[in-house]
Amino acid sequence: MGFSVFNFSPSIMAGVRGQNYAQPTPIQEQAIPPVLEGRDVLGLAQTGTGKTAAFALPILQRLSAGPRGVIRALVVAPTRELAEQIRANFAALGQHTGLRAIAVYGGVSAGAQAHGLKGRAEIVVACPGRLLDHMGQGNFIAKNVEVLVLDEADQMFDMGFLPDVRKILARLPATRQTLLFSATMPDALRGLAHECLKNPVTVQVKHTEALATVSHALYPVVEHLKTPLLLELIRRAGSESILVFTKTKHRAKRVAEKVKAAGWSSADLQGNLSQNRRKAAMDGFRSGNIHVLVATDIAARGIDVSQITHVINYDITDTPEAYVHRIGRTGRAAKTGDAYTLVTANDDAMIRVIERKLGKIIERRTLDNFDYRAGPPNSGQKGSHGPSHGGAHAPSAPRPPHAGGGGASGRPFWRKRRRPH
Repeated sequence: MGFSVFNFSPSIMAGVRGQNYAQPTPIQEQAIPPVLEGRDVLGLAQTGTGKTAAFALPILQRLSAGPRGVIRALVVAPTRELAEQIRANFAALGQHTGLRAIAVYGGVSAGAQAHGLKGRAEIVVACPGRLLDHMGQGNFIAKNVEVLVLDEADQMFDMGFLPDVRKILARLPATRQTLLFSATMPDALRGLAHECLKNPVTVQVKHTEALATVSHALYPVVEHLKTPLLLELIRRAGSESILVFTKTKHRAKRVAEKVKAAGWSSADLQGNLSQNRRKAAMDGFRSGNIHVLVATDIAARGIDVSQITHVINYDITDTPEAYVHRIGRTGRAAKTGDAYTLVTANDDAMIRVIERKLGKIIERRTLDNFDYRAGPPNSGQKGSHGPSHGGAHAPSAPRPPHAGGGGASGRPFWRKRRRPH
């Protein structure tokens, strides 16, 4: 079915066509009707499933009628990148409606935001901390809010925003429509959902499964060869848009520097950067001027770049849900993508947890002609530092046991494992 089944107004359908949306995704198909009816909705879906449009389109439809210049819809999101992405989606889908959306988050001047909040926008997309600041200063007038969206609610919980979210809820009109979207439902978040949702419709779309459009595999390697293996994977990928994830801010910066030294345009995206530098990194990645973006999980749910062809986990995630979110940054918009995870012997326990959650064994792979026997730096063994410039081959050596065939993916790294249960 097409979007015409929802009976959106001509101005909203013009926005839908402008974004080249043809068929609604499963989350859109299931969530849009109850949202249009004014029902509260609990949506459980992984990243990359189209849930922003699932709430943005019916909100735009609702706000097309009624007063202008007052805040009528509030979306609360955990990160600046996600807030800006949601605002951009509202702007694109609602460009013919005359409705205005602004983003409110820390790291930039609050003055311009205060000006936008006072009679210039109907939709506000905000991070919790800065929103509370504006509420305390009287810049955010909540009395006309008709719809509240809590997006990526589990991420807000993980980042410690739950107390702030409860403070925000206490300042909003009790009579409102509330939509809560999350990839997982931990017990503390279930309690919040019970508090803020009234007789909700639950929409659940394979929220713990990897996207069918993503081919993902594990690459076993010793710790000191992670960087050389990463550089070789980047070289063989031959892609213009690769997203690399690391566990820490320091590691993201260091890995980005290694990638840049090897000859690729690269930038890091992590919490120690100013908002201007974070924005510059994202803008460069979206435009294609930055080939490889190295990020911490702050970006896992805030990057909506449909042309990402490869995700590489330099470090494995701490949870199976985070694994699904990370690899879901590729294979978006009905395109296909590849996700590689570099793993060491220390990661075996988490691998088993992820495989149990997914209900299947993840393929192991190795690279042909990569020197898995190279010693650590300063060991005196040739090849210990990996490629030294713009994608050179790692020095060759006799292939390790189980080494696979050629190409970027190699052949499966076969190892007897128990089936997940």
